[in-house]
Parts: sequence; C-alpha cells; structure tokens
Amino acid sequence: MNESLQGKIEGVIGPIHKVSVLDEQGWTSEVRKISTEDGSFLLKSSYKEKYREWLRAEARVLQKLNNDPIISVPDYFGLIEEKDSDHLLMSFEVGMSLTSALNNSTSLKERKSLIRSFGSFLQQFHENEPLESLKGEGDWLEGQLTKAQSYVEKGQTGAELQLLTHLETNKPTPVKQTMIHGDCTTDNVFVIDGEVQLFIDVSGMTVGDPRYDESLAIRNFMNNPEYLTAFYEGYTRYKVTKEEFQYFDEGLYEFF
Repeated sequence: MNESLQGKIEGVIGPIHKVSVLDEQGWTSEVRKISTEDGSFLLKSSYKEKYREWLRAEARVLQKLNNDPIISVPDYFGLIEEKDSDHLLMSFEVGMSLTSALNNSTSLKERKSLIRSFGSFLQQFHENEPLESLKGEGDWLEGQLTKAQSYVEKGQTGAELQLLTHLETNKPTPVKQTMIHGDCTTDNVFVIDGEVQLFIDVSGMTVGDPRYDESLAIRNFMNNPEYLTAFYEGYTRYKVTKEEFQYFDEGLYEFF
C-alpha cells in the first residue's frame, strides 16, 4: 500500500495499526483487513478497468444500503479512486463464505443445514418489497444482454457471440421482478454463527429476474439431490426449470 492510499484511508478510519492480506480472495480484486484503534475494516482493491467498474458499482449499492436493516450487507465507509486503481472501504465481518463453510464442514447434516439456510436467506430477500433506490432503468434482462454484447466487442469475456445470439432469440417468459443479488453464488453469501446471514460482492444488486439468483445459487448442487433438496426446503417460492437454469447459469452467466 502506497503512502498516498494509506493517507486517504486514514483520513476516513483513523491511523492504521495493521494490514493483512486475506487468504480468501476474489477473482476480481485484492482483499485486505485493515486494523485500527476503533476496529477492523475491509479494503477491496481492483486494478483492471472492467473490475474497477464493478467495484464502483458495488460502492454505489453499499452506499444506498448503508445502515438499511432490510438487506444484510457490509457497511460502507468510502470509495477511493486513483489513477490506476479503485479501493472500496467497508466493515469487516466475522465469518466466511458459504463455499468455505461447506468445505470446512465435517458432516452431511451440517452441510445440508447451511444450504437450507442459504435457501431461506435468498427467499426472504426475494420476498421483500423492492427498494426504490435499487431499481434500474428499463428491462433488467435487456440491460444484461446489452452489457454482454459490450463485453464481447471489447474482448472482456470468453463467451462467444453465437451464445449471445441464442440468448437474445430464446428469452424465457417474463416473471415478476424482485430484488436480486446479481451474482448469487456460494462464494458471495457469508455464513455467520452457522447460518447464511449476509450478502457480499453486491455490484450487481438491483431489481431483476429472481430466476437468475436462484440458478446461480444452485449451480454447485445440481448433481447432488440431497443438497438440492435442502436448498428447496429453504427456498420454497419457485423452482427453476431445467431450461431456465440453462438459460441463466449456463448461458447469461457465461458473459459475467
């Protein structure tokens, strides 16, 4: 961390006592724990333009939701924009991703309980009345397809134009829009005290198609009937069809 960045961070949270690079890192950023006299904070840093754009979007979402009890996310403390990087400062939450919790679990009963809590947590989120502050302009799916087109043209995705054309001509029947996380994998929900209780990596949080969240949530459970059953014991509002799952997880998500 350079002196300029450290100074800007200390201007928000006070003198830094310790900086630790966390073992659990994301694909798009570097994550560090910052310790001060007043407590611990999380610093998320991105360097490539595509990921800097996502980080700035995440900062906007967290700022909108700051201290809002309806949606459980980290507290926002600030965004520091530099010439070659962006840095998001938020609260440090004690826990671990659901992916890590499942890997660390020692029993099938515990894993099923964790997955069931994931389903319940996502159901509660989808059942909440959408916040006005999260509503975007226009149709969510059209916006995602337009963004995917841009990524293809800029060479920022490994997915091909042929797949995008298929998605554009085979859109699923519309459903009622809800609040969605937008990247609702087991990596992006946080386990605290044995249950999923917090969303992280919320750059895509908006109002959109809940089947996208649901499809990403179950992507690691599709070949495990017991895990899938546990999820749907918690998430009872709807069960995606095979075709819907393929459209969202094996199709649209390939561009992101």
